[in-house]
Amino acid sequence: MNLTANVALAEATQRLLAAGVPDAARDARRLLSHAVGVEPGRLTLLLSEPVDPDALASFRGLIDLRAERRPVSHLIGHRSFYGRDFLVTPDVLDPRPETEILIEAALAVPFGHVLDLGTGSGCILLTLLDEMPDSEGTGVDISPHAIGVTEANARALGLEDRCHAIVSDWVSEIEGVFDLIVANPPYISRAEMEELEPEVRDFEPRLALTDEADGLACYRTIFSSIGPHLTETGRVIVEIGPDQADDVTAIAAIRGFDVIAVIPDLDGRDRVIVASWSDIPF
Repeated sequence: MNLTANVALAEATQRLLAAGVPDAARDARRLLSHAVGVEPGRLTLLLSEPVDPDALASFRGLIDLRAERRPVSHLIGHRSFYGRDFLVTPDVLDPRPETEILIEAALAVPFGHVLDLGTGSGCILLTLLDEMPDSEGTGVDISPHAIGVTEANARALGLEDRCHAIVSDWVSEIEGVFDLIVANPPYISRAEMEELEPEVRDFEPRLALTDEADGLACYRTIFSSIGPHLTETGRVIVEIGPDQADDVTAIAAIRGFDVIAVIPDLDGRDRVIVASWSDIPF
């Protein structure tokens, strides 16, 4: 007799707990939903039913990979962000809930043209374009593979006509000006890398996580180079590490910008900085 979904979930949860996986029960449910091809919210309806042998074999394989601390998003190929589903691969950062703070800050003021530096999956850029229907945007990334993911997500959301994805080392290939520039740059210092969870440290692109220095190098580059591409009344919104607000504020000031807001995340940690040219009202 085939295992029921309940029994399969219990076994998988114990396997993940033994491997030190946080939220083991939640991840087991997400992976079983994927293996049997149902929405996670409908899995409860199937818990007393036997699991198809092929689906069970697939599920157990996914659990083995998760026990190696591979991110769930890499195993199922997508991640939810701001109410939308995004393709995710090992070539891009996993979209995170705290980055939605940046989205809220960006949407607080209308914009027409947005530039997303280090776009990765495109989750920031494409969310902003979808929320602001008359806008257009450009996303740049140094990784051609990441740009491919951005383009795939743009097509899936029907935004390919308003989204331009370019391989570029920051603004090196950019022309024109924007009234909004956003970025979630690599802000983890080299010393902090070993403290990260294995899911992040071992499986997400290192280039998107750390500058291999003090965690501030990318902010220096961004604020030094974006001037010619920002309108006089434009805004710059960047995600930061929880202890970086003072340092990033100082970096911006040296380059002629005023930080006009430091926005915390839901845990009360500094998460997003909003800046504009000095003496320009927010």
